[in-house]
Order: sequence, then C-alpha cells, then structure tokens
Amino acid sequence: MAMTTSNARLLLAIEAIYDAAPEPAKWPRALTEIVTFFDDVGAILQWRKDDGSFGTIATESLTNAQQDYVEGGWSQRDVKALHALKRGYFFNGVPFCDRHVCTKDELRNDPFCTTFLPRHGLGWFCAIAVSPDPHIGVLLSIQRDSSAKPQYSDSELDVLALLGRHIEKSLRLSIRLLEMKSTNLGLGEALARIDVGVFALDSSGDVVFSNSSGQRLVGDLFDLEKDRLGIRHEAARKSFEKELDRTLVGGIYNLAAPLRPIIAKSSLSDRRFTIYLLPVVNPSHLAEDFLSRTRTILLAIEQKIGEPTDPTVVRDLLGLTLGEARVAALVGSGLSPKEAAERLGIAKETARNVLKRVFLKVGVSRQSELVALLTKMTLT
Repeated sequence: MAMTTSNARLLLAIEAIYDAAPEPAKWPRALTEIVTFFDDVGAILQWRKDDGSFGTIATESLTNAQQDYVEGGWSQRDVKALHALKRGYFFNGVPFCDRHVCTKDELRNDPFCTTFLPRHGLGWFCAIAVSPDPHIGVLLSIQRDSSAKPQYSDSELDVLALLGRHIEKSLRLSIRLLEMKSTNLGLGEALARIDVGVFALDSSGDVVFSNSSGQRLVGDLFDLEKDRLGIRHEAARKSFEKELDRTLVGGIYNLAAPLRPIIAKSSLSDRRFTIYLLPVVNPSHLAEDFLSRTRTILLAIEQKIGEPTDPTVVRDLLGLTLGEARVAALVGSGLSPKEAAERLGIAKETARNVLKRVFLKVGVSRQSELVALLTKMTLT
C-alpha cells in the first residue's frame, strides 16, 4: 500500500509539472506536489540568465524564509550554495544534497546551518540543475526539516533526477511563455508569438492548434494530412511515431521510460530541429478553450546554425551528464576549453577535466573528432 501511495503521489507531481508547461502560473502547484511526494517543507525553482537577470518561484511555505534569505543577507552566507557553486553542481545536472557540499563540522557549526535554517523550520536540502536552455541556469531545490527526518537518501535523489528530467522538458515551453509575462498576452497570443513550432494534438494525434512558427514547418519538416501530423525526415520517422504513440496512449503512466529527444532535418534545407512531446493530462484545466481537447503539445525547436548543440540533446545522445554535455557542446562548436569555462562560469581546469571524461566516454581523443561526432549524431 505504501508503494502504491508513493507511486500515486509521484504521478500527481509529474502531471502537475506538465500542467505548468503551457501555463507558468501553475508552477507553484507543481512545486507543492513535488514537496507532497517527498513529504517535506517546501521547494524553490530559481533561474538566472546570461544577462544577469534572475527570478524565483517558490511554494507558499517558504515565503518568509525567502524574504529573510534576501533581506537578512543570508544569500551571501549560504555555505551550502557557495560550496555547490564552487563544485559545479549548479550546472552539471547531478542531484545533490547536504553531504555532497558540506562537512559534518560545517553542518553542526556554520551560522547558516545553526541560525537561519532552524529559524524557519528547515535543515536538509536536495537540489538539481534543470535548465533546458544553455543561456539560462535553472535550479530546483527541496527543503526538509532536519529535526523530523534524516538527510536525503540515494533513492530519493534518484527520484529527484527523474523529476528533474520532466521539469526540464516542461520548461522548454514555460520559459518562453514566462518571457512574455510582462506583455499580458493571453495564452493563445503568447503561443503564436514564441519562436518555436508548437502543435497541440488530441487523443487521436490530430492537430487542434498550431502557431505560426509551426505552420511554416508544414511541407518542410512535417506533413499534415487530414489533420494528422507526420514527419518528413525518414531517419527520424520511426522514433517520432513511437514517441507520439507512447505519449498519446500511455500518457503520464509511460513517462518512467527514458526521455529522448527526436532529431530531424528539414526536407528543403540544412536546418535541423529537436522535437519534444509534452503530455497534457488535464486539458480541462487549461485557461484557453481551444486547447480543451489537447493531449500532447509538440515543440519543434530549431538548432541555430553557428550555435552550440543543445547540451541536453548531447547528454541524451551520448550518455553524458548534463555538466559534461555543456562542456562538450561548447567545445564541439569550436570554443577552446578556456572559452567554454568562461561561458559556463567554471574554472578552466574544471572544464579541462570534464573534457577528458567526455573524450573517454565517447571514444575520441581530439577536439576535431568531438566536433565530427556531434555533427554526425545531430544531422543524421
């Protein structure tokens, strides 16, 4: 019974994550469902862009702690965050918790651990980088009362890693919609304006909505016959149809399987795209009536010429960690390890060590070979 309850809570969390994809205002609910699964105090989703701008979304339970964190100057004395940043956890996509970033002595004696956290009924944490965009860093952290429960276990971190993949996928749409928040656009108009192809599919796989970017891809990347969307790139057709069927038929219940992007080429040019399918479990909850029959949202994101390959694609195709993939994508685009380190905000030596691991994992020995490998894998 306990396992059944746990699975049900996990599914509710995943459902809420995808509910938030087209409606970013629902992220607080998604975070609450994640906290409910772990039976903990609260959660925060925070992001920072290359231009220095940043933002946070948090559960209501952490409102006072957040205010104190900023106004009380604790953000400059957060020993856990400072160590995590120094050790690369904010970019590598590996789940981590207290024991990975602090010594036992620091946990017992550091003012942040002994004063700030107990004041707000907090103690332990776990976190994972979940950014779907190389220009935006996003971190999910969950907070636990250390007087009630022990540190996060390895099995709990495994679940966090699974949730992190779903959050990353959902954020591919949410982040673009959040960027338009200040314009007060309705969902339909916001979807129409974003720079990626968007298709809303019903339970039969028929298109019920497409934005202008998506419509321009019909006859190039996609075929549309009797409202049914098909992909033109023969090498990607089988994986596209399999992923589409899995999403439509199994919905949320099949999402424990590995989440892999679909790489496809234009039939008319050298343009390449990455395709993602986001399940919609509760279409009746969407604010716009035109999406009420939607069961899947398809995103077609173009890989811009001259830009590094999406690191999450590199990760999934080559079996790397997200941190390794970030370095590989940049170096694979022609940057030196030093330039990659500067772009990522990590030490040059760290970037070199990561690159050595990448070479060993993928079986190459030179940067030129890595470039050739990434080009082949993403353009096949």
